[in-house]
Amino acid sequence: MTSSVTTLPTTTAPAGGPIQTAKKLTLIPLIFLIYFEVAGGPYGEEPAVKAAGPFYAIIGFLVFPFIWSVPEALITAELCTAFPGNGGFVIWADRAFGPFWGSLMGWWKLLSGIINIAAFPALGVDYLEKLFPIFEGGYPRRLAVTCSTLFLSFLNYLGLTIVGYVAVILGVVSLLPFLIMSAIAIPKIKPKRWLNRGQHGVKKDWTLFFNTLFWNLNFWDNVSTLAGEVDKPQKTFPKALFAAVIFTCVAYIIPLLAVTGSISVDQNLWDTGFMATAAEMIAGKWLKIWLEIGAVLSAIGLFEAQLSSSAYQVLGMAELAILPKFFGKRSTIFNTPWVGILLSMIITIAMSFMEFEVIVASANFLYGLGMILEFSAFLWLRRKFPGMKRPYKVPLGLFGLTVMCLVPTGFLVLIMVIASRQVYLISGVMTVAGILWYFLMRLCKSKKWLKFMEDDGRVELENEG
Repeated sequence: MTSSVTTLPTTTAPAGGPIQTAKKLTLIPLIFLIYFEVAGGPYGEEPAVKAAGPFYAIIGFLVFPFIWSVPEALITAELCTAFPGNGGFVIWADRAFGPFWGSLMGWWKLLSGIINIAAFPALGVDYLEKLFPIFEGGYPRRLAVTCSTLFLSFLNYLGLTIVGYVAVILGVVSLLPFLIMSAIAIPKIKPKRWLNRGQHGVKKDWTLFFNTLFWNLNFWDNVSTLAGEVDKPQKTFPKALFAAVIFTCVAYIIPLLAVTGSISVDQNLWDTGFMATAAEMIAGKWLKIWLEIGAVLSAIGLFEAQLSSSAYQVLGMAELAILPKFFGKRSTIFNTPWVGILLSMIITIAMSFMEFEVIVASANFLYGLGMILEFSAFLWLRRKFPGMKRPYKVPLGLFGLTVMCLVPTGFLVLIMVIASRQVYLISGVMTVAGILWYFLMRLCKSKKWLKFMEDDGRVELENEG
């Protein structure tokens, strides 16, 4: 038995315009886009220390990448090279289990991604308010979040290649103050501070702890939705994912070791943004200001990378006929999916004013549902199409892959079990809406109320006897 894969063409045709040859992402910009899909620097890791103390925070950021990041990155590398088209995980679920599950996967991941995007303008303003207290709340804060969302969405419209090179610049500039802070902190480190398991009398908040770890180290598969825009994806994706995993994990653990080992402060001070305060304690106000500026730049990179992922996911879902043809429209000038960008931007603004912890928990829950489906699709495709061409293949048999997927799945279940009632309510309502959306789209197809793309935009998987 043999199988064949027909992939998307290398040219794209913006709706209403001539076919254009799209500029493709190369290795270095892709590494930094993945980095910003997942992390963007140590900004946002502070609540793990507040929740459980330095010891557990350090252990978490050392161990969690092996439980979660590595398996997710390996799966992404294999499936991106097997199905190098826009839509990523939506294509995988569709090919494994059919259009209903492809649609639900797209719904879960799109909402979780956009909820996640909504956190970044708020995170950037959290750091900015330390320089300009006017942004602490009220109308100035709301205006800052809204205007930054509008401006950054427009930047995304200018093109994925531009976003990729901007990500390289933002990554370097935003990480420099952490490298300097860590170097200055080395002589002040007292290793016994790393063993501090929490301040006496402070109750551990394991929900916040695990959600912080998960939020800071997930979304490795988001880059899969851009697979159709990558130069030589079969070779480029595995290299980029491998480099990004190492880069991201080192960028988290070194500053965490440096700060927790060099200063001793009230555990309750470790709110989001505390790294800036720590920089002032270690080196002076000049480094605090630099780090705060770096935090804003990092939030820009996070926003741009994840908005790109969401926009191209919308495009991919239109190509799979999960969404109407209109959602697949590209700009005739920049060849970018402007409808996907606009849709993501509108939802982002609507969600930008939720509480930060609720945003994180809701994104984690919906993402967890999607990841359980993704692990299942990965295993099923291995079983269903063992001879399918896979330019990169995880070097394990089906039993080993099952074990590899069960460990992070167990963590996902834990994240969902400890979720609040508010998160259950939000996630439940959104899931029901996604199911209703699928049947509404089926009705629209059967009645021809809306236009859908033909299957020429799909990645076709044929099983030949």
